[in-house]
Amino acid sequence: MFIRTLALTLALACAAQVAVADRVKDMVSVAGVRSNPLVGYGIVMGLSGSGDGNSELTRQSMQSIISRLGLETEIRSLDAKNAAAVVVTAELPPFIKPGQTIDVTVSTVGKAKSLQGGTLLMTPLMGADGEIYAIAQGNLIVGGLGVEAQDGSSIVVNIPTVGRVPGGATVERAVQTAFLDSEYLVLNLNRSDFSTAAAVADAVNAMFGEGVALALDGTSVRVRAPANPAERVAFMSMLEMVEVEPAAPPAQVIVNARTGTIVINGNVRVTPSAVSHGSLVVRVNEDINVNQGATVVNGDNGIIVAPGEPVLTPDSQIAIDQEPASTFLFNPGVSLSSLVDAINAVGASPADLVAILEALHRANALRAELIVI
Repeated sequence: MFIRTLALTLALACAAQVAVADRVKDMVSVAGVRSNPLVGYGIVMGLSGSGDGNSELTRQSMQSIISRLGLETEIRSLDAKNAAAVVVTAELPPFIKPGQTIDVTVSTVGKAKSLQGGTLLMTPLMGADGEIYAIAQGNLIVGGLGVEAQDGSSIVVNIPTVGRVPGGATVERAVQTAFLDSEYLVLNLNRSDFSTAAAVADAVNAMFGEGVALALDGTSVRVRAPANPAERVAFMSMLEMVEVEPAAPPAQVIVNARTGTIVINGNVRVTPSAVSHGSLVVRVNEDINVNQGATVVNGDNGIIVAPGEPVLTPDSQIAIDQEPASTFLFNPGVSLSSLVDAINAVGASPADLVAILEALHRANALRAELIVI
């Protein structure tokens, strides 16, 4: 009866929502429901001469693996040209159970040129607590290619030293969560905002009843969960589909000074101000005038003029071009479109636009947060 009532309430509420509203599942994450990184150290075997070679680390690892298989060998008798020491990483999704598989990424540690054709040997994957949560093993898929000739020339396509093993790790231990035990579920907004947190709480209360949700701060909303654990999954499925109209974001101007990219959101306003924009171009041309020199000699037959060393005379020309300064006025409450149109009208380059926005911000005329990345 509880589930049918929630379903009916959900249908009626969704029909009344505004088309521009966002779903709760696109705006929040549930506290405690997250993935966990795993990492492990292993050996890739079966490489075609592209391994670590005489790396001491790799040979010690090979000796350790062989000894665990019941064989004894000396490290100097091992050659790691067909093996590579690797670091294996993976993400353990929430609620995953022992026996299920996850993808792993394999990256070289030593001097291996390529992992193409290699096989990852059994590798334990540990979490941040040092416990083993999965075991990885399998054949690698490498998207890169590396070829090296005897004369030292080589060609590399993409990254041949990193590979993946789809479904290559088997989960051995589950991560416990408080999803089924806690009295409350906490929804954390992807972007902190007090107005949006209040809107989420109001929308949840409008659907499930007053007092079900409470905004704790600008990021978290606490929701009372059903007492019966069997109803929590159905409750969450309906809670995720609640639609909320998010609050308007704060006025911000994002400037990427390296690329000249500028993003201005729709809430930016400016106070009354005047901006004068112009450009001054100075051109300096350096040239050399060459004149033939002459040498005058008094001889028996009179004065003799002979060619001499050439005379070099610097010739510098300086030209100044100054475009008329363009001045435009911002009236009170100017919006984004008016701001962009006014700046574009004077032909401002991205660098000029950055300078204008910084000057407006410094003059306290730009009603927005200026963020330079």
